[in-house]
Amino acid sequence: MIAIILAAGVGSRLGKTHPKSLTPLERGITIMEWQISHLKKLGFSRILAMVGFKKELIMEQFPDILYGYNPAYLLENTSKSLLRALTLVDEDVLWLNGDVIFHPKIIKTLTDQKCPSMLVNKTDVGEEEVKYSLAKDGSIAEVSKNVKNPEGESIGINFFPQKSLKILKDNLHACALNDYFEHGIELSINQGLKVYPTVCDLKECIEIDFPEDLAKANSLISTWEV
Repeated sequence: MIAIILAAGVGSRLGKTHPKSLTPLERGITIMEWQISHLKKLGFSRILAMVGFKKELIMEQFPDILYGYNPAYLLENTSKSLLRALTLVDEDVLWLNGDVIFHPKIIKTLTDQKCPSMLVNKTDVGEEEVKYSLAKDGSIAEVSKNVKNPEGESIGINFFPQKSLKILKDNLHACALNDYFEHGIELSINQGLKVYPTVCDLKECIEIDFPEDLAKANSLISTWEV
């Protein structure tokens, strides 16, 4: 199993001049340092980061992981960065956005599912968040920013076994340049792939898009004994 961190984008909403994944946390480490250190503790000996914007800053800070480069990071969204990464691997994959802070226990919960799984929460969701709905059998029915009557938010951490990667890659190919990778997942679901939710508590994970998210993340991790 390999872990992929999607860290190619500019992340302009946080208002930083460096890659968002290098944003410092109050614990004295960056977002990406948090991710890598805990993934290693969980047994991920192979970690691949997809980089683009100011890639040298990331590569210099983490010289002991693998890298893929998205030269079109200004034009492409996470669907294409993930596709570029998946062309480099052929095994079970955990992937996450480079701006997510997580409690380590939820990663094991996700990978223990042994089936295509998305980390989600149950909460009221704003217009700009990626939302999801469920089918009658409990699998994911829809996942996008446009879901009506959503169950909650898709967090940006996902696990797909190797046998489910072909259909995902085919549908990531079909995505537009500016699509999020969730659109590739939704297209795969529409073609019959079963993807299941792994629900986490609101206090176990947060995606950092805005300064207020960073403040909340710092507050959360101050309570975690990890």
